[in-house]
Amino acid sequence: MRVGFYTSKREYCEKKQEFQEAIEKVLVDGIQTLGKEVKDLETEIENFTEVKHAIGVASGTDALVIASDILGFKKDKEVITSPFTFLASASCIAKHDAKPVFVDIDEDTFNIDTTKIEERITKDTCGILPIHLFCQMANMDNIMELAKKYNLFVLEDAAEAFGMKWKGNGDFYRYAGTIGDMGIFSFFPTKTLGGYGDGGMIITNNDRLDELTKIYRVHGASVKYHYDYIGYNSRLDTLQAAILLVKMKYIKGAIRKREIISEWYKERLKDIEYIKLPKIKGEQEPVYYVFNILCKDRDNLNKYLKENGVGTSIYYPIPLHLQKCFSYLGYKEGDFPVAEKACKNVLALPIYPEITIEEVDYVCEKIKEFYKK
Repeated sequence: MRVGFYTSKREYCEKKQEFQEAIEKVLVDGIQTLGKEVKDLETEIENFTEVKHAIGVASGTDALVIASDILGFKKDKEVITSPFTFLASASCIAKHDAKPVFVDIDEDTFNIDTTKIEERITKDTCGILPIHLFCQMANMDNIMELAKKYNLFVLEDAAEAFGMKWKGNGDFYRYAGTIGDMGIFSFFPTKTLGGYGDGGMIITNNDRLDELTKIYRVHGASVKYHYDYIGYNSRLDTLQAAILLVKMKYIKGAIRKREIISEWYKERLKDIEYIKLPKIKGEQEPVYYVFNILCKDRDNLNKYLKENGVGTSIYYPIPLHLQKCFSYLGYKEGDFPVAEKACKNVLALPIYPEITIEEVDYVCEKIKEFYKK
């Protein structure tokens, strides 16, 4: 049996007519930038996440870069974030000549260890950039308390976190991306809400930040050819918006299916002593964008699974503080031991709504086979 890490083909085949009709309508109506479908998707995201403003941009990376610019994550300023993440979560800070300041992660959640943030705050700190990773959100109670205490902006990297909710010590659940000053989503194909190409979105409850974002995504112009800022050319593609509108109709069911699949994995792998399963912390509702395990002899297990037709991925093989592009920051091996250990042991297993229980059975059987050798 072969089990792909991810495929869009099954979803497309299931909903082929809806996707084709959505794409054809855009083509028949005439292609335009920021077309009706983009506006409709922005409204759908606003309604789903209960946020005031959603602004479509070209990618999740662009969303981080633009939001960082608007929030003033710039020269001589410091922004606290995690070293255990995708490059864009820190490069968006460095792009504007601000300094990424890393804090180690919680060993159970893979998210930033919020108990270690305050000790890294200096007079130059202007913001915190938490990443909601894999299946759960960072501790937003702690982060917002520190932001209020030190007058810091909070930019939530919710690229992987569409649909996740945080209650914490509050009276009600709030969606990922809606708690800080700004939040971002990625619509990269593998994401919980993924398109068939690149796409992203910035969300905020602040009217002024919404206004600025809409200006910044079209070269900094509030009126065409009248430039108030040095902005960006970053607009969500209308065809991608049309595809995402189809997927939004099924998003709650897709999230529920991911939860069911995660339970399949947990039940089948719980007794393997060489594996540590995800642990949810805090009062929140997880969404399993990725099903990550920590495992002994990860590289050989990964090789064995691939040899037996199982697709996997390693998020992330090298922490950001040890990446060549951030060598100028002066970090060294041992500075963030939890993140470094995770990079040596983490492995992502296939999870997407269309995967079958027989395929999950096969993946788990191969894992058990490996550890019995």
